[in-house]
Amino acid sequence: MKYLSEYRDERIARALAAEIAQAITRPWVIMEICGGQTHTIMRYGLDELLPRQVELVHGPGCPVCVTPLETIDGAITLALRPEVILVSYGDMLRVPGSQADLFHARAQGADVRVVYSPLEALKLARENPQRKVVFLAIGFETTAPANAMAAWQARQQGLDNFFLLVSHVLVPPAIRGLLTSPANRVQAFIAPGHVCTVMGCGEYEALVRDFRVPMVVGGFEPVDILQAVLMLVRQLEAGDARLENQYVRSVNYEGNLPAQRVVAEVFEVADQKWRGIGPIPQSGLRLRPEFAHYDAVQHFALQGHSVEEPAECISAQVLQGLKKPTDCPAFGMRCTPENPLGAPMVSSEGACAAYYRYRRHAVAS
Repeated sequence: MKYLSEYRDERIARALAAEIAQAITRPWVIMEICGGQTHTIMRYGLDELLPRQVELVHGPGCPVCVTPLETIDGAITLALRPEVILVSYGDMLRVPGSQADLFHARAQGADVRVVYSPLEALKLARENPQRKVVFLAIGFETTAPANAMAAWQARQQGLDNFFLLVSHVLVPPAIRGLLTSPANRVQAFIAPGHVCTVMGCGEYEALVRDFRVPMVVGGFEPVDILQAVLMLVRQLEAGDARLENQYVRSVNYEGNLPAQRVVAEVFEVADQKWRGIGPIPQSGLRLRPEFAHYDAVQHFALQGHSVEEPAECISAQVLQGLKKPTDCPAFGMRCTPENPLGAPMVSSEGACAAYYRYRRHAVAS
């Protein structure tokens, strides 16, 4: 709560917290899906500002955190091939595979390059026709349009040395998986604002209907999150279950239709393994057959294998809202951003990284 004084709308935030305290009569468990929202909560101490009856737990909405170990291992295998340029976003380089990470591969001589857009990877492919450029295409629905457009442009330009190592995941099937788990304790959700900017919020109606669970699409400012919590608490206290949109300045019901069209042209829905959670039916995207030429798994004949998380890492339980990062005995000691056991300690959206950055001193004391 001490950090809230840094926020420009502290007065409004405190007023919203007071409204929540007045409205609530019993304990409720609310999950924020997006890791960006988790970092806002930790940075500004929103969980400490809220009444004790509100428990905020953290969901699987960090794309880096849920990228399977097998995908990281595959990226390292490709990066070590002399004809390959492995291209990735920067936060993937420290994510541990089963034996090492992409930083270690680069230290061994692998050509691993960091970009801010898949279109930069396309440029590298054009500039290096004698090399094979592989872009590590990860993320939720938010990054899928840009990755789809990269494959679409590669076909338009006739590039035959550009490939995608795809690990795309979809939010609604993951929420459905959480709600059908016998261990689930979540009673309401703050839906991810960035994903809904692309996909709209209409696809969450089925979850509200099937599970009678309140859901509010929320933004990323402290006031956004507190307003979303207030909307959820009012529904919970009234026994209602509706889909509401707090993030109206960015999200509409239908979403970004041109972005959805390019994703549908290039990708198709498929089963997907989530790191630490396991396979979730129809929860991912893969390249359609007509774009199979750009599929790194097929082109390089990457062998399928199954890898388990380190036994000491509890990231799977953190991603499902069953435990907090500080419940882990390794937190801040054997697991740090410099030497992570699991992906949530590495990612800029990871829950463990948020607790380490904003709460580790409080835990130590």
